[in-house]
Order: sequence, then C-alpha cells, then structure tokens
Amino acid sequence: MAGNRAKGKRYDDEPKLNYKKVFLTVIVLILIVYAFIYLLKPETAKEEITNKRYFSMYQNGKWGVIDEAGNIVISANYDEMILVPDASKDIFIYTYDIDEETGTYKTKAMNSKKEPLFTNYDLVEVIDNYDSKQNIWYESEVLKVNKNGKYGLIDLEGNEVLSCKYDKITSFKGVEENLIIELEGKVGLVNLKGQVIIDTNYKAISELKEGYKSEYIIENEEGLKGIISTSGNIIIEPKYKEIKYIDSSSYFAVYDEAWKIINTKDEAFLVAIYDEIKNIKGENVIVKKDGKYGLTSISGEVKIENQFEDLSYAFSIYYIAKKDNQYGIINLNGETIIPFEYLNMYYVEDGSFIVADKTELETVAFDSNLSQKFIGIISEINKEKGYIRVYDNENYKYYNFKFEEKTAQDFLTKNNLFLSKKDGKYGYLDREGNQVVDYIYEDATEQNEYGFAAVKLNGKWGSIDKIGKRVLEPSVDLDNSLYIDFLGSWHLSSSGLYYTK
Repeated sequence: MAGNRAKGKRYDDEPKLNYKKVFLTVIVLILIVYAFIYLLKPETAKEEITNKRYFSMYQNGKWGVIDEAGNIVISANYDEMILVPDASKDIFIYTYDIDEETGTYKTKAMNSKKEPLFTNYDLVEVIDNYDSKQNIWYESEVLKVNKNGKYGLIDLEGNEVLSCKYDKITSFKGVEENLIIELEGKVGLVNLKGQVIIDTNYKAISELKEGYKSEYIIENEEGLKGIISTSGNIIIEPKYKEIKYIDSSSYFAVYDEAWKIINTKDEAFLVAIYDEIKNIKGENVIVKKDGKYGLTSISGEVKIENQFEDLSYAFSIYYIAKKDNQYGIINLNGETIIPFEYLNMYYVEDGSFIVADKTELETVAFDSNLSQKFIGIISEINKEKGYIRVYDNENYKYYNFKFEEKTAQDFLTKNNLFLSKKDGKYGYLDREGNQVVDYIYEDATEQNEYGFAAVKLNGKWGSIDKIGKRVLEPSVDLDNSLYIDFLGSWHLSSSGLYYTK
C-alpha cells in the first residue's frame, strides 16, 4: 500500500562544534549536548551503552548504514535515506516506489542482515519530532504502522501497542512521548504505551507550553479554546479566542474581545487594559501597552512604567530588560542593577546564571548574586553534565555551574584523550597529562562518545582514534559545516543528519 510522502527533512542533535565557525557567525548558542548517545534523539538515553550504534550514511549518491566505529553495516545501494529510529536497535526503515505526482510511496523495515521486519503491515514509518531550538529526534520507542488504510503503533519488538484504526498519527511538535491521533476529523492524544489520554473529541489540540506534557489547549468546532489535562479534566472551558501560558499553573492570559488574566475559577483580572500579557510571577505581571513593556500587579497597581522594548523574568526580584536596543538587569523597583550595555542576555535556569553578549565575540556570565564571573566565548553549556566550556585567550576552559574552574577530565569522564593547545597549535594529552598527540593541528575537537576526534591540518579535516592514531588523513574541506564530527573515516554532513565521505 502507498502512503503520502512526508515533506522535507530536518536536522538532528548537535555533535561537536566547529568552534571557529561559531566565532565567525557570532551567534553564541546554548548547546545541550546529551552525550551524543542517540544522534536522532537528543535527550533520552534509556539503555546502557553496550551494543552497537547505527547511523545513516550517504556515499556516491546512495544511502546506507554505518556503525559507531565507521564500519559499513548496509552498503550504500539505496536511492532514499535509510532511517534509523533508534541508534541502539538493529532496525532500519527505507522508502521506495515514490510517485512524486501522486505524493505516494512505499516503505519497508529491515535489519542489518537485510531481513524484512514487521511484514504484516502495509507501511512502517518513523515518527519525527522537533522543537523551537531545532532539536530533532525520532520517537525511539514506537513506529507508526498502516494496515488497510488505517494507522496504529507498534513497539520496536513488533508488538502492537495501538490498533490500526486511526486516520492519522503525528508527533506533537516539541513534546516527547505524546502523539496526536485523528479519527473522522477529530483529534485526541495517545502516549507511547498506546494509552489514549485525550479522546478524539476536538477540532485541534495545541501545546500550552513547549515540552509541557500535562495540560494542553483544546479547540472546539466553533474555534474556541480551553485547557484540558491529560487526566481528561477540563481546566478552562473552551470559550476563548486565544489562550496563552504565562508561566503559571494558576493563571492564564485569555482573549475574547480583549486580553485579560483568568484563574482556574474563571475569575478575571486586568481586563482590557493591556495589548499583551506576557508573564506572571507571584503577583507581578509583565504587560505590554503602546509597544512598550512594564510591570504591574495582578490587582492593577503599576510597579514599573511601560518603557522597555522587552522585559522577561530572570529570578528572585530581577528582570532582564531591553532599552535603546541594549540589554541590562533591573529589579522590582525599576532600578538598574546591570547597565544596559549588552547585545543579548538570557537566564540559564538549570544553572541559575545569566549569560550576556558584551560584543559579538565576547560573552559575560553572571552568577545568582549578579557578580561577573568570566569574559570569553561560550562554546557549550552542557546541562546534563553541568559544565560551561569557554574559549578564552586562545584556550578552552571548563567551569561547573558554580563557576569553579575545572578540567576537561572532570566532565568528560569516558574520554581517554583531551584537547590541549600550545604555541598556537592543538594536540592531545592523556588523563594523566602526558602528551599523546603532537601539537601540530590548526584546529581540533574533543573526543566524541565513540573515541574519535576531528583534527585540522593545512585547512583540511581528518580524524584520529582513541589512542591518537590517524584514521583519516586531513583531506576534507568542512569550512561550510557548523558541526564537525567523525566516525572512523566518515564525517558528519553539513546538515548534521547523516555521515558521508
């Protein structure tokens, strides 16, 4: 049976950065690098690393699969990309018999021996997902299947977890573990265990807050919106044209003829006063009027006049404000605590600190006491391992979230080689600080999860293995790639989606 072909491709989790390119593009990114365990799923690593890992591969115009050592698992003989729903599973999905005019295609599942899998279904497909930060992944616990024109779900062992009775099953963008099901024009939600958590009774379901899995915005046939919990409890009846999450479980911004705040008892506050209600923290509400942001209490007492181009809550009594196109910090009294002299500023909640771009090539970090901790270029903030990697005076430094300077060895506990710089060149040391690789490289990366590091010499990139031996002589031009990573002699594509030569 043929299905409708999905439109477009998206990008996956970020491996190692080409930091020099980051410096040139002057965009300091918060990188949440989750140990690079699953290339195609940025957060969840639910199994211990004991088995092979599999990755899509492209060579000479054809697609195949390699493992974490760069060995070819499936030769590049396929016209369409072979998808790997879970990097730890010997399961691959490929597409064939594509008809561009009708938008139909066929799919098959197979293992590394090319044995067909799940053959009792007409279609077997991965379920892709992505968030606003362009983190892209596949739902690794289930596959979408089609039988006799209807969709259901199976787990990666082939067990049916949701019977094939739905017209459509799609990911809920930015939300893990819950999927949208559609039946006869109405939508609901199901989890990855196949449990229907919201019945197919609504015209549409949308996120209340990105990544939030407990409550959702529902829309009825009249286009009016309310809020429902995954237990089926209607929190706000669907009677508003718009509903906005304002960082509270007790208050919501709603719009009928004008914006206002309501609580879960449907009591109204700040009715028809402001053009936008952005956030509430305690009794203090960030509001917008006549193009400017200020702060008021929920009872209507003006705390800070509407005078800022932007305003967002940071922590405690502090707010990040924008004035004359520059960012600074103010307190609840409107007093300037950090001057308005930064190009950009944001609060890292997991680390309880503030990052601010002083110039296009210089970043400042402030702790929870608003004390300046360092100036440099932040190349990585790793929330899982709790470190900040900073490029300062041509060297990389590591800090924990208390801004205590550490070494790469403190955080990269599975690595046996560590990047080092001397006299303007890069080499590698072992865990005891002994030199293993000579200081000869113009640029280099730390060792990745699989023991490979990328090295640059005479403008070209190559790779070394976990003992420092060259696997690929520097020969690849990767100047147009933001992310640099190797598996053996295979390098990550400029899209970040697959490996190639």
